[in-house]
Amino acid sequence: MDWIRILLSRCAAFIHPQKLDADLDEELLAHIELATEENRMRGMPEEEARTAALRSFGGVTQTRERYRAERGLSFLESLVGDLRYAARQLRKHPGFTVTALLTLGLGIGANAAIFTLIHATLLQDLPVPHPEELMRAGDDHRGGISWFSTQMYDQLRKNTPEFQELAAMQASSPDNSWLTLHRQGAAELPHGEVSEWVSGNYFAMMGITPAAGRLLQPADDIAGAPMVAVMSDAMWQREYARDPTIVGSAFVINTHPVTIVGIAPKQFYGDRITPYPTDLFVPLATEPLLGESDYTHHPTMQWLYILGRVKPGVALVPLQAKMRAELVPLLHQLPYYSDAPGREERIQRIRLSLTPGHSGIAVMARDMAAGLHLLMWISGFVLLIACANIANLVLARGLARDGEISVRVALGAARTRIVRQMLTESVLLSCMGGVVGVAIAYLVSAMMLRLAFPHAEFSPIRATPSPQVLGFAFGVSLLTGLLFGMAPAWATSHAQPAHALRRSNRTSSGHASLLQRSLVVLQTGLSVILLIGAGLLARSLINLQHQNFGFEVEHRVVVRLNAQNAGYTTEQLQPLYDRMRARMLSLPGVTKAGMALYAPLDGDDWGSDVVVEGQPQPGPNENVRSSWDRVSPELFDAIGQHLVRGRNILATDTAHSPGVAVVNRAFVKRFFPRGEDPIGQRFGMGARKSAADWQIVGVVENAKYQYPNEEQQPMFFLPLLQRAKSDDESMEVSTFYIGSIILVTAGPTPGLEHQVRQALGEINPNLNVNNYETLEAQISDRLNQEKLVARLTLLFGLLALALASVGLYGLTAYTVAQRGSEIGIRMALGAERGDIVRMVLQGAMLQAGLGLLIGVPVALLCGRYMQSQLFEVTRGDPEVLTAAIAALALAACAAAILPAKRAATIDAAKALRSE
Repeated sequence: MDWIRILLSRCAAFIHPQKLDADLDEELLAHIELATEENRMRGMPEEEARTAALRSFGGVTQTRERYRAERGLSFLESLVGDLRYAARQLRKHPGFTVTALLTLGLGIGANAAIFTLIHATLLQDLPVPHPEELMRAGDDHRGGISWFSTQMYDQLRKNTPEFQELAAMQASSPDNSWLTLHRQGAAELPHGEVSEWVSGNYFAMMGITPAAGRLLQPADDIAGAPMVAVMSDAMWQREYARDPTIVGSAFVINTHPVTIVGIAPKQFYGDRITPYPTDLFVPLATEPLLGESDYTHHPTMQWLYILGRVKPGVALVPLQAKMRAELVPLLHQLPYYSDAPGREERIQRIRLSLTPGHSGIAVMARDMAAGLHLLMWISGFVLLIACANIANLVLARGLARDGEISVRVALGAARTRIVRQMLTESVLLSCMGGVVGVAIAYLVSAMMLRLAFPHAEFSPIRATPSPQVLGFAFGVSLLTGLLFGMAPAWATSHAQPAHALRRSNRTSSGHASLLQRSLVVLQTGLSVILLIGAGLLARSLINLQHQNFGFEVEHRVVVRLNAQNAGYTTEQLQPLYDRMRARMLSLPGVTKAGMALYAPLDGDDWGSDVVVEGQPQPGPNENVRSSWDRVSPELFDAIGQHLVRGRNILATDTAHSPGVAVVNRAFVKRFFPRGEDPIGQRFGMGARKSAADWQIVGVVENAKYQYPNEEQQPMFFLPLLQRAKSDDESMEVSTFYIGSIILVTAGPTPGLEHQVRQALGEINPNLNVNNYETLEAQISDRLNQEKLVARLTLLFGLLALALASVGLYGLTAYTVAQRGSEIGIRMALGAERGDIVRMVLQGAMLQAGLGLLIGVPVALLCGRYMQSQLFEVTRGDPEVLTAAIAALALAACAAAILPAKRAATIDAAKALRSE
């Protein structure tokens, strides 16, 4: 019948494990009482008799485990019992539980939110089958070859059978590539869509199937083939409500008839994460007709990225060497190598790497990695502060249970068993906090995406937690539970059995008090680190936003378009520009109008090496690069970029007049370092032997056209339609087409955008406005990442300060409660209420001061690693340090004042009676 008893016990234990523990405890206590009585009959004192009885049983826990083994009970059943007991303890103390859950939720939620953004932008795999098989040729992070010409791509595709498919796609960001599109025969105006040129085997390499129709094929990517395009599912839904007749319909793209042959699968956003995913995929072969220039047939224009699937079992190192060898003969044809000194040395240094392409082209990862990694460290600090806070709460609660724990130890419970029970409660609490944290992470992630990409309505970056994010949150929850539970569990497990034997509720908590104070010091130290970091980044952002850009920003509007999309030839451009300028100036409120290849800080940058006439050829390691732009005569006046010397570009600087250029101060400093007069000097672009293409006629102030957080770069400005004497005409033609119109208004002009679009449509219906915004908004958009990092750091810093304040308040209140008798005695001996308040405040401020002594030096040390994120501010900025210290001091004072007042109201008589 023993097996029946064992089976019944097993079932009862699984259903009611805590009931079994109670039954076992009752049975064991009965045996212990019997043994104690026998010892007393032998003449032993009471305490010695009970102690001997306990020892004779070898401890209640060991006996209980033996009983469990006899009944066939498992560790899992014991764990279920621990969890149920932990849940009952949390239900008994709802105030503690709610406070702990909110604190943990904020700490875990902050980390999960940052990880959500990191996963979406840095770690997310392309939505294609087997993304782990994808390899990218070249890597922007490692230098070497990363951009390829069409000729290079063809050479590699034909001579590397190690790839299942090797595809090419444009290297420039698709969000800067707009094609003007409208449905043929439909009564609609053209509208700009984000486009990307890809090879005919692009979708085959991705391994995806269409949502409707078919995808691009190699036969579509041949010169002379009927022009076709594939539309994204997002655009199909957004613009045409999934109208099935779109597939096979004729559209007009940049004035050329194109057939939409298919729809890309849902959720496919292209080969790279961007806030503005591709709308139209068009074959490389159509670029000479639909694009701005004939990059496809240009032998030296490196304008492509390459992505492919390597066949199973192929070794990557020999393949890299083979691909590099295939490209070396083509490298000799590039002007950068063929016409420059030390070309062989340059070619020998060139590397070609194969890197994992499961995430696609990691352009956004390159741009955002530093800021996101900084935020991950900051959110980790917030989690540490939350852990210290909860550890203090758990420790205080554990000390309140000291009598209970002492009884358990007195009954023979092993310290490991008590630690396990305390850790079970901590881990259960942290997992519950993790659930709260995931909800908070979803809200915070959505907020972060709006901050990072304020205009991206159809971004593939989602705030919804992915399985990876949920796994991360679960792992952080477990680690957090162990982290904040270990110290309190260790402290609580050292309860003395003599307390239970004496039936005393007094505790000896000196070691716990020291631990609690240490945790508060840790909290304040970490919070001051975050406050200083937040202050530095906030100061840096203010400097970025209010710096001298070198031009005026108020009442300036930037209109982005592309005249080439409207089908104009170069001979038709001068009359077009004259008409556009006159029409813009006729709009109400517009006082000035300038035109340029690109406007300041619109995300574009044309650059070239510069060779100055009469100066020696530059060496292979000499930096002779300069940015450049094409501008109309009115441009400098329109944006307020002041002339320093010489003259401006004039209306007489036409396509038939001698080539002239206006340079900025940084250009003069780099190319005329010995103080030569730049006016009248001549220079050429690139590595050409001719250095007499452009004559410098004027010098303007420095202005930031590329990056707001970098130093002023050398730059020169050319007339809109002048040609270089020895330039490659096929490349130069694309720069004749303006990309931006800058309008100056007398003040706010409601409805101006509609009027601009209407005016350009009257000139030519195909003159589509791709983007319209104020210059202030354009600059603000360029600072989205800096604003995201600064604002989140400030938010996390304030959260850390609040958590540290709560921790300091809790410890001060607990200390006042523990020292109630002492304070009563002090007051009975004549201490004034002000003395008591001062004593309590001094204790709190001492801990805050220790945190400052630790935090400030660590913050200064960490400032070295975030210097790259700062603009015109040093890591030891005195104003930031003063503000952070003052904020922490005020928070510490506010946290301690209420317990201090409560201490001053203690009744001395009652305290003495309780003593």
